[in-house]
Amino acid sequence: MRFQNRQQAGRQLAATLEELWATRSWPEPVVLGLPRGGVPVAAEVARTLDAPLDVLVARKIGVPGRPEVGIGAIVGDDPPLFDRRALRMLGLTPRELTPDVARERAELHRRDALYRHGRPAPALRGRPVILVDDGLATGVTARAALRRIRAEGPAVLVLAVPVCAAGAAEELSRDADRVVCLRPHRDLVAVGAWYDDFRQVTDQEVIDILEHQETTRRRARPTAPRHRTGA
Repeated sequence: MRFQNRQQAGRQLAATLEELWATRSWPEPVVLGLPRGGVPVAAEVARTLDAPLDVLVARKIGVPGRPEVGIGAIVGDDPPLFDRRALRMLGLTPRELTPDVARERAELHRRDALYRHGRPAPALRGRPVILVDDGLATGVTARAALRRIRAEGPAVLVLAVPVCAAGAAEELSRDADRVVCLRPHRDLVAVGAWYDDFRQVTDQEVIDILEHQETTRRRARPTAPRHRTGA
């Protein structure tokens, strides 16, 4: 039931999405990976569906002292999205988390500039979009990303993950047109527990994956025939 690594999880997820795509008239999808861990998974999906791969940089806002536990998230320059119920349970207010938001916003902009290197974000309006991550625990980061994508007017919006907390997936079905999760679990605590190899993905690995995917697609595109001119 465990995944060997993100690449294997991505291939399994890609096979399921390929079956789904075969039953739908959703042409020319765009695949977006959530960096960093979602990008190796998304690359396998993009390769199988012969779709362009890009990233949507989002940053989790963690509980003070426990940054791995997400209670909020930011995407771009959008206002932070908080899990209000979690805030009440912890006795926190958005104002108290202002320094955390500022720090994560700076890191978000750093990564976005690094991964894009001047390349514009893909046009999503009117196109099917598949948002991919390596797993869902609280789902707050995915929700912020989904709402950002929805605002751009995609034709259809699919969230795809190898493993997820079943409750989070159910809640996110309100923000996505379809949620695809290979391993839903009622008691999921840590996404990494479902991977044999869950080492941290580096910035350079993200850059290399994006460049390799683009190079491969460019080589696969048919070139227009040259027209011979008369002497």
